[in-house]
Amino acid sequence: MKIPVYTLIKWGILICSFYLAGARAALAQVTKAEREIPTLRYFIKVDSTNLHGYGITISMTHAPLHFQLAMATHDEYDDRFWRFVRDFRVETVAGPAAWRKTDSAVWDINVRGEEVQVHYWIELPPITHYAHRPFLASYGGLIGGLHSFMYLVGHSADPVKISLDVPIGWRVATGLEKSVDGTSYEAKSARELLDCPILIGNLHQWTFWLRRVKHTVAYLSGAKPDFDTLKFVGDIQKIAKQCWGLFGEPPYKQYDFLILDSVFGALEHANSVTFGAPVVWLKEHMSEAEAGIAHEFFHTWNLVGISPAGWGRLHFGPQVNSDVLWFGEGLTMFYADLVLRRAGLPTEDSTRTEHLASLITQYYADTGNTLFSPAAVSLASNLPPGPLGDYSASTHLQGELLGSMLDLLIRYNSLGRHTLDDLMRGMWQEFAGGRGINARDIESAARRVCPGKAISLFFEKYVYLGKSLDFNEFLPHIALDCEVHFAPALLPNGQPKTDTRIYVWRPAGDSLFHIILNSTSSCWARAGLHAGDAILAFGGRNVKNSPDFYSRISQLKIGDSVTFRVLHNGGEEDKTVNVTGYTSPVVHIALQRNSASFNQGLYAAWVRSK
Repeated sequence: MKIPVYTLIKWGILICSFYLAGARAALAQVTKAEREIPTLRYFIKVDSTNLHGYGITISMTHAPLHFQLAMATHDEYDDRFWRFVRDFRVETVAGPAAWRKTDSAVWDINVRGEEVQVHYWIELPPITHYAHRPFLASYGGLIGGLHSFMYLVGHSADPVKISLDVPIGWRVATGLEKSVDGTSYEAKSARELLDCPILIGNLHQWTFWLRRVKHTVAYLSGAKPDFDTLKFVGDIQKIAKQCWGLFGEPPYKQYDFLILDSVFGALEHANSVTFGAPVVWLKEHMSEAEAGIAHEFFHTWNLVGISPAGWGRLHFGPQVNSDVLWFGEGLTMFYADLVLRRAGLPTEDSTRTEHLASLITQYYADTGNTLFSPAAVSLASNLPPGPLGDYSASTHLQGELLGSMLDLLIRYNSLGRHTLDDLMRGMWQEFAGGRGINARDIESAARRVCPGKAISLFFEKYVYLGKSLDFNEFLPHIALDCEVHFAPALLPNGQPKTDTRIYVWRPAGDSLFHIILNSTSSCWARAGLHAGDAILAFGGRNVKNSPDFYSRISQLKIGDSVTFRVLHNGGEEDKTVNVTGYTSPVVHIALQRNSASFNQGLYAAWVRSK
């Protein structure tokens, strides 16, 4: 039977339409999955019967057919917590989904449905020495933040919700905002979620308000906080008031001081801080703890708000080092001291002159401060020891002294009308929450406060070229002179000090301790030891831990000899060290006798912390 041509054409059109309809439906499903914005809800569960870790679940609606989850890298302190992720799995309505690791910190996932649940376990490392690292104990712990949560790559700006399941009776303190119904927490973005650690447990909590903004002080301890809590919280409030007085309205809607017993260290966040302060320390050395809190709280503006270029974005992989950390850390050191003085709180050095003399002494004691530029020291500060060779230097110290001298320069050249305060306010107004800063930005802001060549010359000489600071170029502006000489380092009884200026560190995953030196003039460097050498034996014995090393070093006397077997450039070497004394800087700052009344007036304002 012969079929008419038009019938064949009709059948062909129908068949094509059928397949096109199927293709359109499939395409619509794909585009719908790609078009929908994923919705994420995080669940974190702490079980009091297993405090070796905690479970995380990420519940995702409108999941892309292919996506990546990543553990973020902190800008300054990368603990590489992806190492402790266990039992990772992905579930969908259609069953388990395929995944693979494409990077140490990245999980690559393919799914067949829009509803996805990702489960994993954070296995806590056995030792936690620092307040920013998560831990769990019978009385509570620190969880959350970038040590716990993965983020959805490509969707870090999307809002998320967080629910907690913690032991009955445990309280919660965090910078995260509670949901309207009070049953969960919310974050405007993954960056905010990862920047808000969560303190849980038997918390002791106090509250104070500044201009209707709530500030919470939460202290986690397995024992009663046996220190003057009323004074402690009151002093923190005074610190906060001074920072507000400098910058004006704060960049946060609430702030949480998350303070932990039994550990040390600290880490700043946008609207919280984790801070280690053992009860004994707060009983006997509260002023030292308050100096640390002043430093971390000031970071809310300088380092978090005014951040170095490249910082503040979520990313995985290597840290982003900064060559202006001298500004973020060093000027924060400068203001931590100044804030305490303005608040009428105790400081380590009773006067500003004594404090400056102490800083200059430290500057010359570690020779690297005088040899390496602020940029070089900043870039080295978050790397393993070694980039500065057999020298040590401090970006905190360099930056504090650069800020101190810049303050004097601004006072003098503006005829006393401006100070470093004006520079900080200008930086805040221009760069808060915006693009990161570089050294040229700091120079430009300083020139707007104090026009003229003096600022440019200061930056060219001491920031860009990295020349050793000439303190007598600036101190006469406020009627001061500085005298520095070197003399044998002496004990309080007048006897020479033993040169114990050798230090150690152990890289993650390494069983050996490595050497750190602060000067090529030390007896250790003169014997041929170098920074980075791995210690195979010290005095014929291995090094069990850092307290063991320092205990043995402290027992050495001038005239002793000790042998090190080290691994240097891949080969084993024996080095015999003849232990000696050493010289240290002696710094004296005094008022000039015949200085002009103008300079004396600048000194009077400076010494009163005005």
